Amino acid sequence: MRRIVGIALVSTLAAATAACGGRQDTASTDTGGAVTCEVAQSTRVGIATGNAIGVYFAVGNAFAEQVNAVGKNVQATASETGASVQNIQQLVAGTYDVAFSLADTAADAVNGTGSFTAKQPVQALSRIHTNYTQVIVRKEAGITDVAGMKGKRVSTGSPKSGTEVIANRVLKAAGLAETDVQAQKLDLTKTVDGMKEGTIDAMFFSGGLPTPGITDLLTTSADKVDFLDITPVLPELQKINEVYQEGVIPAAVYKTPADVKTIVVPNVLLVRENLDPNVACVLTKTLFERKTQLEQANAAAEEISLDTARKTSPVVLHRGAAKALDDLNAPK
Repeated sequence: MRRIVGIALVSTLAAATAACGGRQDTASTDTGGAVTCEVAQSTRVGIATGNAIGVYFAVGNAFAEQVNAVGKNVQATASETGASVQNIQQLVAGTYDVAFSLADTAADAVNGTGSFTAKQPVQALSRIHTNYTQVIVRKEAGITDVAGMKGKRVSTGSPKSGTEVIANRVLKAAGLAETDVQAQKLDLTKTVDGMKEGTIDAMFFSGGLPTPGITDLLTTSADKVDFLDITPVLPELQKINEVYQEGVIPAAVYKTPADVKTIVVPNVLLVRENLDPNVACVLTKTLFERKTQLEQANAAAEEISLDTARKTSPVVLHRGAAKALDDLNAPK
């Protein structure tokens, strides 16, 4: 209810400001001029993040704070969302101006595949941190591999999230249909609660390290749960998208007995392709110039790097972001 009231209030204020000929409340579109990285009018941007106890939310809120601290006529607000698929849909609809997304979901969006029936008009500000597919099972459930999830109660993540996309693909790669498990389409908070209470046998979550909700689960229930190595299904996943790679969750992250092998996917920050390039430039510069402050919010931000910033293919870099990365001497 508070979310609905908040949206209504923002809309009312925006309409009132526009009627009075006052400041501009939403980012303008690209008119084709030169990119100066100067935003003439006060501009508000909304950032779509993810679950409240996930890394997207932590880093997204910190990013909004730094955009506001820098000023330059751009003010930002970050919001909790269902994550990748929903973020892109609402980005295109104009509900938000910036969206966190998994690279595989972003690729589906620009190609019009997977969860998208048509090519979506989105571009990238930058590649950011890596998401780790964190699959955890309750020891009592007796699950030793993905195929062993058949008939079990499995949280596949929030509806229209990147986690849900990956979870369903991992299940399929193991020879299971979504209907072969008792799929629970739950956000991370409810998923963690279910794992603690024993109402969920296994869970998927795609997030940076450390994911606060996973830290909570491993801190309170370490004797009841185990990470599951899902890398045996990686070859099947790579047939869908080469972006899927093998990675490791270091033991130190969650104080596990040993490192955990898993499947990783990079993340990207997305905007509409027609966003004012000067706004895109300010946002991109802030991402890197205030990186230290983002790291203080969550260690995953340490991975944000100019060396990989342009690696967003098949999603095209927005021309405002390209200008910012040129100014910052990011490798091409």
